[in-house]
Amino acid sequence: MEKGKGLARRWAVELHDASSSSSSPAFPDPPGFTRSAPEAEDAASARQRKETEAAWKGQKAWEVAQAPFKNLMMMGFMMWMAGSTVHLFSIGIVFSALWQPFNALRSVGKVFEPFKDPRVDTLAPKLLFTALNLAAMGLGVWKLNTLGLLPTNASDWVSSLSPAREVEYAGGGIPLM
Repeated sequence: MEKGKGLARRWAVELHDASSSSSSPAFPDPPGFTRSAPEAEDAASARQRKETEAAWKGQKAWEVAQAPFKNLMMMGFMMWMAGSTVHLFSIGIVFSALWQPFNALRSVGKVFEPFKDPRVDTLAPKLLFTALNLAAMGLGVWKLNTLGLLPTNASDWVSSLSPAREVEYAGGGIPLM
């Protein structure tokens, strides 16, 4: 007997039947499925979807804008844990505290690019993002000052000052020669 010819197996199911139409009454559609042709969306549902998307983008923009606050608190804690002595760990933390906000300020446009939409105002979130990153940079500069690495005293600039002019000359006594 040739393969594929002969008696049909009882357990085999023929999946292709050319005689039946696409909607066979023998197999009803599953619950929740309709075979009706997709209708054109009405303007109200499209407008509602666009408004929902704009609201979602606005909410996400505010979440991104507030993210540096969490970083600010974490960095402040790390600076406190580093202490007030100059060593490798404290220098690394201060460098990180200055570098991360600097990079974030350079890429404000990229950060808020996904939320660019005429219906979404991103000016206020961008300003908050910038202000929080500037505060983080200020925290790093403050830590540099507490470590004594910023030249804020007059004694830090002594090498660049000219020597003081002599205002008095003392002389007298007996010449030895």
